[in-house]
Amino acid sequence: MLARSYDIWMVALSFLVAVLASFTALAMATRATTARSPAATWAWRLGGGCAMGLGIWSMHFIGMLAFSLPIAISYDLALTLASLAAAMAASIFALWLVSLATMPRFRLAAGAVPMASGIATMHYLGMAAMRMQPSIQWHAGWVLASLAVALAASWVALYMAFRLRQDAALLHDRLAAAGLLGLGIGGMHYTGMAAARFPDGSVCGAIGTYSLPANMLALLVLIGTVLILGLALGLAWMEQRVEAQLLRMRDTALHDPLTRLPNRRLLQRRIEGALAQVEQEGGRFAVVFLDLDRFKQVNDALGHQAGDDLLVAVSTRIVQLLRPGDVLARLGGDEFVLVVRIVGDDDMTLLARRLLRAVESTPLAQDHRLHISASLGIAVCPEHATTERQLMACADAAMYVAKQAGRNQYAMYAIGMAGPIGRQRHLLASPQRPQAELAATR
Repeated sequence: MLARSYDIWMVALSFLVAVLASFTALAMATRATTARSPAATWAWRLGGGCAMGLGIWSMHFIGMLAFSLPIAISYDLALTLASLAAAMAASIFALWLVSLATMPRFRLAAGAVPMASGIATMHYLGMAAMRMQPSIQWHAGWVLASLAVALAASWVALYMAFRLRQDAALLHDRLAAAGLLGLGIGGMHYTGMAAARFPDGSVCGAIGTYSLPANMLALLVLIGTVLILGLALGLAWMEQRVEAQLLRMRDTALHDPLTRLPNRRLLQRRIEGALAQVEQEGGRFAVVFLDLDRFKQVNDALGHQAGDDLLVAVSTRIVQLLRPGDVLARLGGDEFVLVVRIVGDDDMTLLARRLLRAVESTPLAQDHRLHISASLGIAVCPEHATTERQLMACADAAMYVAKQAGRNQYAMYAIGMAGPIGRQRHLLASPQRPQAELAATR
């Protein structure tokens, strides 16, 4: 058999390229998963798969260049391109699989088989591109070992890519996963190379018109690897930065800058969502309008910073009283609105009393306890209103009834409370029908 040898630095470079290709694959999986449209998802699957496939293919051929025989070597162009296509096809399939919503065990196991087949096809087509005469002799045990390594590496790659596909995945986790995957890909290549036997007197039949000399192949591989993988990672990084900026802008547009609570726009969406749920599934929910009593006096006496601190403290205490799914929003100034589910008949009475106690016991700052209170107005869907605008108006009207009744009160909406547009409020009294249910904590 012909003697063989390896350039240790080229071997190290091949493993480095495999790690880079694996890291690119994890980044592409993230972008394909978080894309906002089907077209964008497929763009990342196809583009990312091509970049990932090129990286795997480049690792393979750098490994081939690290391998030396005492004869001239070249590579058939058609088979070389076919091996590249196999690597890209396997990579596109992998990105499609990990960007799906779920990854049950059977899908993971079933998906590893075609991916491993694509990687193995890439490797053995690349070996066949030398067109050795006589043909390469293969050691069956090492061939099976290379296929087993390819299958194991594919399983680990799919599992890691699915687990780390979210933006929240830590960088060191992705680097560790990329290192593990790179070792698997490189291990498959060198295990496959160990299976090859070159009889004495072998010559490379690929030397001819439609072939790639080894030095040209080395240049193409290095340039292509650096450009394509670098471009893919750069695009993924830029797209992630732009998306993060858009999310921050969206968050700013929908949240109060002081308390970070939902603002009026987001509150409207939450109420409309609750209305849709009631229409589809039934049930009840309440809109609670909360206004701090004498808040202007706090600003005048202690300054606006003290007023801001008070608003943050009040919102923090109220949030602690809410159940999962309930919403607290700030409209502006000292006005807050809650959207809460109603399960039991006493839910709103108990919540209103707890809200009043929480506000009344809120300290303004250390070593200073400011006694404040709140007025609450409650409107219930579907009893009082069935639209967002009507519910807000009813809760607002009930809140003014509570405030006019002496503050530190809550009032349930009743017919006749809603005043005209312009925030005019009045209380219509009737001996036959009380207009509000009033209560205080004291």
